[in-house]
Amino acid sequence: MRSSERTDVPEPDTSQIKDMSRRRILVGGAVMVAGMSLRPAASALSSAFRSNSSNRKGKSMSHHLDSPIARQDLRLDITDLYTFRGETGTVFVINVCHSIGKPPIPGYHPEGMYEFKVDLNGDAVEEMTYRFTFEERDAQGKQKYTIRRISGKDAVDPHAAGTVVAHGVTDETVTTPSGLRAWAGHAGDPFWIEPDVLHAVGHAFEDGTKVDLTGWDPSKAHNLFAGHTVYAMVLEVPDAELLAGAGDNRKIGVWAVSTLATDAGGWRSINRIGLPMMPPLFAQYDEDFGNRLNAGHPSEDFATYGAHITKSIGAVVAAYGTAEDPHAYAEKIAHRLLPNMLPYTVGTQASLGFLEWNGRSLTDHAPNVMFSTAANAPIQLGIGKESVTSKPRKAFPYVPVAV
Repeated sequence: MRSSERTDVPEPDTSQIKDMSRRRILVGGAVMVAGMSLRPAASALSSAFRSNSSNRKGKSMSHHLDSPIARQDLRLDITDLYTFRGETGTVFVINVCHSIGKPPIPGYHPEGMYEFKVDLNGDAVEEMTYRFTFEERDAQGKQKYTIRRISGKDAVDPHAAGTVVAHGVTDETVTTPSGLRAWAGHAGDPFWIEPDVLHAVGHAFEDGTKVDLTGWDPSKAHNLFAGHTVYAMVLEVPDAELLAGAGDNRKIGVWAVSTLATDAGGWRSINRIGLPMMPPLFAQYDEDFGNRLNAGHPSEDFATYGAHITKSIGAVVAAYGTAEDPHAYAEKIAHRLLPNMLPYTVGTQASLGFLEWNGRSLTDHAPNVMFSTAANAPIQLGIGKESVTSKPRKAFPYVPVAV
């Protein structure tokens, strides 16, 4: 993180700022699909940000987090998290900077951090953090980056220096002597969603009704994100390194966070993701709840959001009449959803399916699984992985080629 002299700039007119992130489209996409501009989320987003530390010594940063532009920077918008078995170890993938938002500056934020968080003992607190930090884009659009490993009690500390395990340059594979592999660069988006189903689900969980697809023609279903791209971070960690100190336990919980340095010298949480489809399920039409769900820490999730999510699920299940006790069903599902981490057993085949949630592969049908599980009723999108324009690769770095 490089310090620079503070440069004061006028605060932009928030009425002219459109948050075009893929996450925002999933949460408020009915407006986008209708061809209208989205209203700015800046004022609501501000309530979700929290400082993770007090001031530190050094000059002020020039990024101006307090402006809506900084808060809505697509380079810090995490669209998806994946965890699965790779060729040589456990693979973690974060996707950011979705092309649907037409980012003015693509790639990765040079004053941000991107972290994979790993809970090794089931307490919903990270014991291992892998942190990516990037330098500015060069004339060719390349960015150098550094990966640090922070373990033990320091894994929760955004200021912990940790151990540098790799240096790299975007679009090039890095392999360390320990067998760790890393890649960061422009990639195809392997995710798919049908917009009409998406928004019907959002209305159902906001209003406590069945998912109303009256007039929807499954034969005309389409993938809203077909042909779009992301900027991916791929990390493959040898199992022995990942599980060092974990004993015989191979069950882990994974989540990812993006943070941005503040002018005061601290760090602000921008985005957090664990399980897929959480904001689309519970916050498409409740922006305030979506922003709060995006903040915080997994260890606090059920106490903070459990009652809200239980009520939302229970109302939909009651509308369907698929459980004798809708509240009891909803409470059990809320405990599966929270803490918001992606569960995975190291060394096994990943599958986010109806039988179990065990990591997430690049081709798992996350919307179908998550929507149907929450509703306790089958919800189909009419499309599948065939709708993805560029398919995942079989070998490292696994993510699709950007086309």
